[in-house]
Amino acid sequence: MSNTKIKIPDPRFWKDKKVLITGGSGFLGKQIVSRLDPVAKKVVVPHKREYNFINFTDALKCMEVNKPDIVIHSAAFYGGIWINKLYPGQIFYENLSMGLNVMEAARLVGVKKYTTVGTACSYPGHLENALEEKDFWAGITHDSVINYGLPKRILQIQGVVYKRQYDFNSIHVILTNLYGPGDSYNPDRSHVIAALVRKFVEAYQSKSPTVEVWGTGKPIREFLYIEDAAEGIIRATEVYNDTEPLNIAHGKGTTIKELAGTIKAILGYKGKIVWNTSKPDGQKIKYLSTEKMKKMLRWQPKVKLEEGLKKTIKWYMANKDKADARF
Repeated sequence: MSNTKIKIPDPRFWKDKKVLITGGSGFLGKQIVSRLDPVAKKVVVPHKREYNFINFTDALKCMEVNKPDIVIHSAAFYGGIWINKLYPGQIFYENLSMGLNVMEAARLVGVKKYTTVGTACSYPGHLENALEEKDFWAGITHDSVINYGLPKRILQIQGVVYKRQYDFNSIHVILTNLYGPGDSYNPDRSHVIAALVRKFVEAYQSKSPTVEVWGTGKPIREFLYIEDAAEGIIRATEVYNDTEPLNIAHGKGTTIKELAGTIKAILGYKGKIVWNTSKPDGQKIKYLSTEKMKKMLRWQPKVKLEEGLKKTIKWYMANKDKADARF
C-alpha cells in the first residue's frame, strides 16, 4: 500500500455533490454525516417520521424531493444475538424492503453513485479464517444471523442486475462488527463489545465479584472502530466502482475471551469472569480479508482494538444513562 497520505473525505470529489445518507442520525450514519458536512455541496439526512423506506412511495418521494447525486444507504434494523432471536421476521422484512426500495427509488431519479452498507453476517456460515469477497456466495449464511445476513446479501445482487440493465453505478461494502462512542448499550439491542463494556463497567462501579459472559469465549470475531468504518465507506464511495463486494475491516480476529480480558484490564476490574456455556456462541470464526480493500482503496483502518476500547469505555462512563436508554 502506498505511504502517500490520503485526505478523507476528498473535497474535490464532494464539493459539487448533494449526498443523501439513510440512517444518517444513527450510530454509523452520524459519523459519515459529520465528515461529509464540511466538504459536500449538501448533506441530506431523511428521518423515519417523514419517510419510511419500508414503503416504496416514501422512498421515491424522498428521492424526488431531495434529488441527490450520491446515496449512502446505512439505515438498518439490526442487533446482537438476542435481538435476532426476538425479531427474526421483522429484521428480514424491514432490511430487505428498505434496501430494495431505496435503490430502486435512487435509480428512478438518476442518482449517480449508490453505496450499500452490508455486513459480514452475509458471508457463508461454514467458512472459517479470513473471509474473502470471492466466497461471498459460497454457501448459506450462519443460521443465527440468516434473517439479517441474507437480505443484505440479496442487495448486492440488486446492484449487479441494476448495472446490467440500467448501467446503475452502485457498490456494496461489507463491514465487520462496529463499536465505539454512540453505540446502543441496551441489552436487547447491543452487540458484543457494547454488551461487555456495560457489564464490566457496572460490575466495576458496584464492586461485583463476578461478570457473566455468554458462551465459551472461544469464538473469534473482528471489531472495527466506528470512525474507521465511516472513513472506509467514504473512501470506497469516492474511488470504488464495481458491483463485486468489498470488505472494510482490519483483517485480524480476536477471541471473545481475549476481548473480555482486555476490557477487564482497561477498567482495572478485579473480579472473576464467569462463562455461561448454556448460551450460544454463534459462528466459530469470522473475520475479513483486507487484501482487496488495501489494493482498491489504498487505505486501512487506523484505530487498534485496545485504543478503540479505551475511547469507548471512557465515553460510555461519561454518558452511561443516555447510552443505556438508547435502543
